[in-house]
This record gives sequence, C-alpha cells and structure tokens, in this order.
Amino acid sequence: MTAVRTRAATTTEVRESPGAGDAAQSFRDAMAQLTAPVSVITALDPDGRWRGFTASSVSSVSLDPPLVLAGVALTSSCHATLTTSAEFVVNVLGARHQDVARRFAARDVDRFAGGEFAPWEDSGTPYLPDAALLMRCRTARIVRAGDHDLVLATPVEFRHGTTDSAPLLWYRRGFHTARPHGA
Repeated sequence: MTAVRTRAATTTEVRESPGAGDAAQSFRDAMAQLTAPVSVITALDPDGRWRGFTASSVSSVSLDPPLVLAGVALTSSCHATLTTSAEFVVNVLGARHQDVARRFAARDVDRFAGGEFAPWEDSGTPYLPDAALLMRCRTARIVRAGDHDLVLATPVEFRHGTTDSAPLLWYRRGFHTARPHGA
C-alpha cells in the first residue's frame, strides 16, 4: 500500500491507498482544482485535412526565445497530427465558445461541422476568427512526458480578438468564466 497525502484548506489528511488506480484518481481530483484557460488546437494532417482538439494544457515556457507548450495525450485522435505538423494554431476561447470546446472534446464527431473555422491565409491551417487570442506556432521540439507528448513551439504570429468577452476556463471538471473582482 502507498500513502497518499492530501491537504484540505485547514487540515492535512493521510490515507492509505490500495493501488495505482486510487493514486491516479487522487491526482485527477487534485488537478481539477487548477483553473486553466480553454483552447482548441488546430493543425493540418499530412493529407491536408483539418484536425483539432480541446486543450487546457497550453502555457508559456520561455520569453527568450519565445516558446509555448501544448500537451497532447498519446491516445488522442490528434496526437499523430500535432506531433508531426510543422505548425499549429492555439485558438484561445472566450465564454461564447462553450459549444465549440465541447464539440472539439467529443470523439467520433465532425469537429469542424459548425463552420466557424477558416484557413490561415498562407498555410491553410484552420483557425477560429473570433477567438479571444490566436497564436500561430511552429513546432520546435517534442518531449515525451508520461502518457502525453509536450509540443514546444515558437509563436510566429498573434491575432487578438475583442476584449469584451470573458475567457472560457476549465475548473473542477466544468466550464466557467471569470468576472472582474467586485463584479
């Protein structure tokens, strides 16, 4: 048996965990407490078809040189595309994009059926024109990390959407939006 420590707001609890499954669930439960922006990552597969998935694992890594990180599960239907594409787009979603986020998180659906996406002018990589932020990125390096690959990339172009929309956030296994303090 392994001991797993969890810490509540006011107490520390130690409980015995009978196996790896419980440790994995404890980890998932703990990570559900982290708030993350929701993005849709899009790329072209080798045949030029549009591919994409919902991600909450996108973050900045370095200012010099500029690098971002996008995590993709080894079991993702988009894994091969993202890890072999020379470029991809991070479409940071606003509160109005919950349906897009859900569709791109679903399996066995046409994720682009809503018609909201367009091809980037000089590459054809799909992007969401009304996203809160668009980052067109060139893949720099892929790092294996457990059951995910981490794609390190250099942002080569930014497009900022309107600031009148609240960001779409993932927290406690659900979508939320932020509001200004005191609102």
